[in-house]
Amino acid sequence: MKNIILFSLLAFVIFSCNDKLESEKDYVIFEVNPKTEHIQFYWKDDSSQVIKSLNNLKKYVESKNETLKFAMNGGMFEVNNIPKGLYIENCKILNKIDTSNGNGNFYLQPNGVFFITKNNQPKIVETQKFRYNSNIEYATQSGPMLLINGNLNPIFQEQSKNFNIRNGVGILENGNVVFVMSKNEVNFYNFALLFKELGCKNALYLDGFVSRTYLPEKNWVQEDGDFGVMIGVTESEKQN
Repeated sequence: MKNIILFSLLAFVIFSCNDKLESEKDYVIFEVNPKTEHIQFYWKDDSSQVIKSLNNLKKYVESKNETLKFAMNGGMFEVNNIPKGLYIENCKILNKIDTSNGNGNFYLQPNGVFFITKNNQPKIVETQKFRYNSNIEYATQSGPMLLINGNLNPIFQEQSKNFNIRNGVGILENGNVVFVMSKNEVNFYNFALLFKELGCKNALYLDGFVSRTYLPEKNWVQEDGDFGVMIGVTESEKQN
């Protein structure tokens, strides 16, 4: 009996590892513990200039004696790189929430908000259920929601031919945040399915063909881009 249990556990671990390796062939995946690692949202630098690119973001954090460990574009934007919908940085509302109807991915329903509180609690909620409070340190609005309480957004079709590079964010059951970007074009259904397979309950689409990710620890370094909001994970240079 003990041998059977050990074999079953070993098989589970092997299959889980194989699934993860298979996923990372097609996706850039980065899991971060917000309690121990520093997640920040960025839009403008100290002189109020839009940072725009991952390379500019890298230089910006280095000017503050920090190292950029990870970064990706963090939501859609309008003319002049203005965030689309709600944007909160350092507890300040820099762009108001958008609850209107319209065309494009942002308005596919339900859309949602990814936010982090001052006590490093990450959450993803549907836009209509979002309630502002002064404890929110960072927030970005985008859409559509990929997962809603563990279920794929019902508007997605498995056989959809709407393929694109995509990036998004999800919350795992242990409270960790997982960021994902597809290396190849993928439809919404399969992109959302990956977040479910990773163990997320809620996940939010961030953007599409413009998406870029900087993750040197996995040999994925993209430093271009022309964005509004970006999300980065940094560490003090003293830790290196």
